[in-house]
Amino acid sequence: MKLTRDDDGTFPGLDKAPFDVAAFLARPLVARLATEGPRVRPVWFLWEDHAFWVLTGPWARLEERLDHSPVFELVVDSCDLATGTVHQVIARGHGRVVDFDTDRGRRKLTRYLGEREELWDARFSLRDDPSARGTRWALLVPDTLWIADLSFRPPRAAETDRP
Repeated sequence: MKLTRDDDGTFPGLDKAPFDVAAFLARPLVARLATEGPRVRPVWFLWEDHAFWVLTGPWARLEERLDHSPVFELVVDSCDLATGTVHQVIARGHGRVVDFDTDRGRRKLTRYLGEREELWDARFSLRDDPSARGTRWALLVPDTLWIADLSFRPPRAAETDRP
C-alpha cells in the first residue's frame, strides 16, 4: 500500500494499512536511513507528527548530507521467524536539521533505553543541555510511505528446529 502526504501534513488512509503502523513504529526498532551517496546507516528513531525524528550532532555527518541533498529513504522492518510476522514501512521524503527538544528526546530515548535515565549511558544523558554538546534533530518528513505486511505461515519444522 502506498500513501502520499496530504496538504495538511498527514497520510490519509493510514488507518486502512494492513497492520497498526503507529503501534509498529512505536516499537524500539532500528531503521536504516539512506542519504545521497548512497550512505546507509542504522538509526534509532521517533515517529511523531507524521515524521521521523533522528538524533544527530558533531559525531555524525548527517546534517552535512541533508544540507547538500535533503532527499532520504528510510526503512523500518521486522521479521519474526517463529510466527511468520513480517512488517515493513518504507518512507521517502526530505529532511532537515532542527534544534533539539528535550521532551521529544526523552520520549525517544525511553523507548530504547528504558524509563530510568540514571541508568542510561552518559552519551544519552538529558540532565545537562544536550544542545550544548551540539545535539540536534534530523527531521525526516516523508512524502510517501510504502506499507507492507509480508507475513507468512512458518513451517512446523521451524517451531521444533529452534534452540
